[in-house]
Amino acid sequence: MCDHNSGGSSGHCCHSHKSDESSLFSLYKFIDVQNVECLNESVSGSGKLVFKPYEDRKDSSVYVESDADQELLFNIPFTGNVKLMSIIIAGEDTEQHPSRVSLFKNKPFMTFEDSDCSTKLS
Repeated sequence: MCDHNSGGSSGHCCHSHKSDESSLFSLYKFIDVQNVECLNESVSGSGKLVFKPYEDRKDSSVYVESDADQELLFNIPFTGNVKLMSIIIAGEDTEQHPSRVSLFKNKPFMTFEDSDCSTKLS
């Protein structure tokens, strides 16, 4: 049993007080969401909506899907220089999530034709 009062008991706790600090590393606040562009989205503007604060990452009510084929291309402008350490791509337990992701840097207004270039990050 946990005792948080400062009375005569020892005050030992059976759970951790360490908070989840993952949100401190979120780049969401540096994404220029209004200028995010998603090519091949079935619903215009839905690509912008999938970028959300870390605490909303499990909200699956907002999603983006491709209109014709199985490819989407996001142009994600940042408000400053950032260092991308990881990304979260969430999906249901179906085949409705990407099987492959390619990242490119410093390619504003990129198109599908540009995605075959040699500046791809691995």
